[in-house]
Amino acid sequence: MKRINEYKKLFGVEKEIELKALKTSYRNLVKEWHPDKFQDGDERQEEAEIISRKIIDGYHFLVSIAPETKAANLEEYTETITNAGIADFQHKGMVLEISYLDGTTYEYFGVTRKVYIKMVNSDKLNRFAKRTIYPNYIYRKSKRAVEEV
Repeated sequence: MKRINEYKKLFGVEKEIELKALKTSYRNLVKEWHPDKFQDGDERQEEAEIISRKIIDGYHFLVSIAPETKAANLEEYTETITNAGIADFQHKGMVLEISYLDGTTYEYFGVTRKVYIKMVNSDKLNRFAKRTIYPNYIYRKSKRAVEEV
């Protein structure tokens, strides 16, 4: 959640993420902080490189959790959580990453350690996830996929 809020603040997003407004904000920030805008030897060039990387990462991240993106991918997501069992999962910070048997991986944000421990101790993992994780947490499709053996 900290990451989401940090990126929203960077792009000036208050509540819902609208792709058109996000794209406009992204373009303006890139124009302002593009490293080529600064001369070699300028002390702000290194800062601009760091900030521009953050802008690009933030843009891709916010696009991946935007309501429009989620709506476009809802059918695939629903198919995965309904029919594909959980192959593996891991928790780091407040992010729960679940890999499915169909090869997709989704990240769920804001999952506390307490909820993760309940999930680990659950005798019906898919049922727990369907009731507790899927409807309650912001998610995005991860770029990582389950490696086929």
